[in-house]
Amino acid sequence: MQLTSSSFSDGSAIPGDYAFCVPDPDSHVGLAPNRNPHLSWGDVPDGTASFALICHDPDVPTKPDDVNQEGREVPSDLPRTDFFHWVVAGLPANLREIGEGSFADGVVARGQQVAAGPLGCRQGRNDYTGWFAGDPDMEGDYYGYDGPCPPWNDSLVHHYVFTVFALDIAELDLPPGFSGHDLRTAMSSHVLGEASLTGTYTLNPRLR
Repeated sequence: MQLTSSSFSDGSAIPGDYAFCVPDPDSHVGLAPNRNPHLSWGDVPDGTASFALICHDPDVPTKPDDVNQEGREVPSDLPRTDFFHWVVAGLPANLREIGEGSFADGVVARGQQVAAGPLGCRQGRNDYTGWFAGDPDMEGDYYGYDGPCPPWNDSLVHHYVFTVFALDIAELDLPPGFSGHDLRTAMSSHVLGEASLTGTYTLNPRLR
């Protein structure tokens, strides 16, 4: 399989149009257009019954001590973990393209809260659901796509890996509000092929 995008090229910086946050000279960050990028794929394996889609950031700090703290930077040697930005199952087998902005177009406070996505797919909750837990203005169920917003003082440029999976099954057994980890587990024995595309993003002025 091959995965491409007209929104950014593999290994390049993701434009702010597809991010949750952009740099702000006064407050470090401001809300961004938060549109999902265009994706297109081909060379699909025979027997494909549906597609799944994941976008994750493997560079998220495992400790919050230095995150977004004035006069400090998140150290580059801090252990990192996955943060899921987009989790989708049940995309139809004849689909070969997702249009820019067709799954997300703007930041929605408290999340989109819509599990039924375009084209009859099922949207999982992304990890902003946990990130904003306890925030009275932003807490909610963040279904579908929400783009990059790494710590503005992180010493690492973050990587965002978009992966499309061709599956041999039309519908996976997934719980309501499923996570990226749930999707990975459910589809593990059903993957016929996959393709990935990686973009980078940083809010750290020193790295931009």
